[in-house]
Amino acid sequence: MAKAFQQQLEMEGRTNLSFEERLGLMVDAEWTSRKNNRMKELIRRANYSISAACLEDVEYHSDRKLNKALITRLENCDFIREYRNIIILGATGSGKTYLQTLLA
Repeated sequence: MAKAFQQQLEMEGRTNLSFEERLGLMVDAEWTSRKNNRMKELIRRANYSISAACLEDVEYHSDRKLNKALITRLENCDFIREYRNIIILGATGSGKTYLQTLLA
């Protein structure tokens, strides 16, 4: 919260905000920071081989035979709520580990 407070002191137009609004901004910043730190810690403890996997970095080359619509649909993790499993098959070097880490 101290960092958010310092940012507010350096912010122009802070006098236009009421005390409650400024306090709300600091609480939001603290909550977001804690949530991000928790996620980073969970990812670190999971020991993923590719910890920075993200959907935007998936390369949909024709030889990889990846279905972009299916991967985008899997992104929302409905398969977890529906108690379904995913089996990833493919040739060596097709990105199976990357997809597994991405969906995990």
